[in-house]
Amino acid sequence: MSGRLIEVFSAGCPVCEKLVALIRERACPSCEVRVLGMQERAVAETAERLGVRSLPAVTIDGKLADCCSGGGPEPLTLERRGLGQGK
Repeated sequence: MSGRLIEVFSAGCPVCEKLVALIRERACPSCEVRVLGMQERAVAETAERLGVRSLPAVTIDGKLADCCSGGGPEPLTLERRGLGQGK
């Protein structure tokens, strides 16, 4: 393979599917696009090792894309917004 390996970690939801379609549309002809279902234990373990904290997420040649490396939901931030607190 002379192109890049692009992997999309997906929950199979409409948001994930929209990103998959966009990536497939824009990927170079020699790129390989793989969609990885987070329902599979090995995929979830790989995602955790790479630092994936929210979906969809994309790796390019094994490295988590900068746009996908955000922290995702943080318990402390959610608590500040009212998680665990009565109204």
